[in-house]
Amino acid sequence: MRIAAAGLLCAISLLACGKTDTSSDDHAPLLAFDTARVRLLTTKDTIPLIVELATKPEQHTMGLMERKHLPDSAGMLFLYDATQPDSSAYWMYRTLIPLDIAYIDSAGTIRSIRHMEPCHTMLAQGCPTYPAGAPFRAALEVNAGYFARHSVTLGDRVLLADTTQRLRRTS
Repeated sequence: MRIAAAGLLCAISLLACGKTDTSSDDHAPLLAFDTARVRLLTTKDTIPLIVELATKPEQHTMGLMERKHLPDSAGMLFLYDATQPDSSAYWMYRTLIPLDIAYIDSAGTIRSIRHMEPCHTMLAQGCPTYPAGAPFRAALEVNAGYFARHSVTLGDRVLLADTTQRLRRTS
């Protein structure tokens, strides 16, 4: 009886949300994230990008895990309350798509860029890490190759007025 009631409750919940099949929703996040517009300023161009903001520890941990697709003009911006040491690193545990990551200082300047490949191991300890190599206050993940296609390099800037003000207030 409990199993049938739990199954019925589950079905009602799915119908109430308007979704009975999530297999077609390839880029739905497992957690809710606010979104913002950022601009990447290079020596030759200004590139708009829509990002999901990871500001809480649980959002930092989840990141882009389990996503099967990330639109080309999208990314995730991880924001920290304090400067992270150059030895801090990201990994690709349970991340299904290749990504590039830019480590950004409190002024919005890109200090390091790394390419990251999905980790297909079942144990988190088997995944490589991608250390920043420079102190950072934010990190921007985008599809692999995005920075190269748009000629984004070290020293370029990431602008989000609210983010820049937030980073400076807590420096």
